[in-house]
Amino acid sequence: MTATFKVACVQSRATPDHARSVAEALDLAAQAVGAGAQLIGLPEAFDCLVPTREELLDYVRPEDSHAAVLACAAFARSHAVWLLAGSVSVLAEHGRPANRSLLFAPDGNVAARYDKIHMFDVDLPNGDTFRESDFYEAGRRAVVTPLPWGNLGLSICYDVRFPYLHRALAANGAAVIAAPAAFSSMTGPLHWEPLLRARAIETGCFVVAPAQCGHHYGARRSHGHSLIVDPWGRVLAEAGDEPGFVTADLDLAEVARFRAAIPSLAPDRTFAIESAA
Repeated sequence: MTATFKVACVQSRATPDHARSVAEALDLAAQAVGAGAQLIGLPEAFDCLVPTREELLDYVRPEDSHAAVLACAAFARSHAVWLLAGSVSVLAEHGRPANRSLLFAPDGNVAARYDKIHMFDVDLPNGDTFRESDFYEAGRRAVVTPLPWGNLGLSICYDVRFPYLHRALAANGAAVIAAPAAFSSMTGPLHWEPLLRARAIETGCFVVAPAQCGHHYGARRSHGHSLIVDPWGRVLAEAGDEPGFVTADLDLAEVARFRAAIPSLAPDRTFAIESAA
């Protein structure tokens, strides 16, 4: 067993046409397999993006009858690779839709599940309004799961703005953090790369961030620029504005080297806050 492996970020463009969205994402994943990728990440909501809750409710299914979930399981099994379905809109066990990340092992079985914790409820300066909590039930559980090379921590898109989640993943053994996204084209040029690089540096983890790109429906667009970042904050690979994929070789020994040089996880302290009079 080796601590070095090749990871790929697929950058795709989902629309309300869920069958086409899944097919296009998995076609890019197949190309990434051909490039030698052993772990392939798909973006957030790679399977479907719709403008209304009614359309979402018409689309979602439980995992065991969800077309996108079944397609991902079959892909992982047929290609014998690890596949991270960045997120899929599923009908969760509590009866409401969840924005769920699913990690598939090479045998096609689900190795880990993570429901997005932080909902994207914002009013952007350009007039765009998003209320993700109107669509999904927020998750309540952080997830770190083993891979053959080291531990993977799971997050989704808006989670990237909450450093404490990522530090908790690192403190619980994560060496790589996945951050699949459909990041807004308005905030993306300013915030996407700095946030991901900061999360890598703060945690001493590799950050693997497959992203959506382009026009989805109406005025909704995603930034693209999928990134793979090392623990020092260096960008190892970056996609552009169009669908495609990027790869990088991750040497997990670099995590230990960074944390030995800058041991910023260990000194966490509790402290009181005083308000000035």
